[in-house]
Amino acid sequence: MTVIALLSVAPVVEGSMAGEVAKAVAALDEFDVEYETNPMGTVIEAAEIEELMAAVTAAHNAVDGDRVSTFLKIDDKRTRSQRADEKVDAVERALGRPARSDPE
Repeated sequence: MTVIALLSVAPVVEGSMAGEVAKAVAALDEFDVEYETNPMGTVIEAAEIEELMAAVTAAHNAVDGDRVSTFLKIDDKRTRSQRADEKVDAVERALGRPARSDPE
C-alpha cells in the first residue's frame, strides 16, 4: 500500500512564511516518509496512513503563530503500491512529453 498526500502548512501572517514553512518541512524528517517540496506545498509518501498522519500532525505543530492554516489532500491507494513519480510518469506518457510548459 502507498499513501500519497499534498500538504501545505503556513502561518496566517503578512510577509514571508519561508522560515515557518521550513520548520514544517524539517519536522517530516522524524518520520518514515519521503517528501518533495514544491512552490504550492509538499508531496509526502508513506507506506501507512498512520505514519503519514503523524508526520502531518508534527508539521502542523512545528509552525509558530496565533493562526496556522493546513491543507491536506490524501490519495490512499489500497489495491496496489504506486509512487508519486509514477503518477507523473503516466501523465507524461499520455502527453508524449514532459508535463510542464516550455518557457520559450
